[in-house]
Amino acid sequence: MKKLLDELSCSVSWTGDLYSDVMALLTHNSCAHTARHSTAVAAQAGKLAKRFGADQALAQAAGWLHDVSAIIPVSRRLAVARQWGLEVLPAEETAPMLLHQRLSAVIAADLFGIVETEVLSAIGCHTTLKAQATRLDKVVLLADKIAWDQAGRPPYQRRLERALGVSLDRAVLCYLDHLWQQRATLAALHPWFVAAYQELKASVGESPAAEEQNRGGHQSAPIL
Repeated sequence: MKKLLDELSCSVSWTGDLYSDVMALLTHNSCAHTARHSTAVAAQAGKLAKRFGADQALAQAAGWLHDVSAIIPVSRRLAVARQWGLEVLPAEETAPMLLHQRLSAVIAADLFGIVETEVLSAIGCHTTLKAQATRLDKVVLLADKIAWDQAGRPPYQRRLERALGVSLDRAVLCYLDHLWQQRATLAALHPWFVAAYQELKASVGESPAAEEQNRGGHQSAPIL
């Protein structure tokens, strides 16, 4: 593990400032797009943390680091996960992109010295979430989805904005339900996502899509 991280970071001039060092590492490894996205996610995570009572500093740290595994080429992520001793789930083997959240948590701990378990947890589930997610887990997940890194507006944006006016859990369910409605088109159905969705649906209530159907509302076509 240390050898690969040394190779990827050996030319970085470390400053001791987390934001500066994460940006330097990403930029050095030709991940400027990820650096810009991570900056936006950290800013959004800080705002959501303040709004919903999570720790702003920890939220921002998780935002800066959530995609730091972009420095590992996609073609190598499955092999690297195994080399680093991660238990690769069948869904992650089918769609290795899903491993990036867990690889980022490893890098955050081993290269950046992050010891706060809540930060590592939020980084490690920011794509799929998981059952019994913490407030910080949910904040970072939503920050990543709000700080859309593709062209145009997120297809779930309006519905998510309405849900944020109700509660954090309602907003998280809104996003997870967006994925659930198109689960047949996903590259893989991660068990953490399924568990998180079912848990929130049971605790929050009816899914946003079902509510719209009951009201006779228009359901937008599945995307992603």
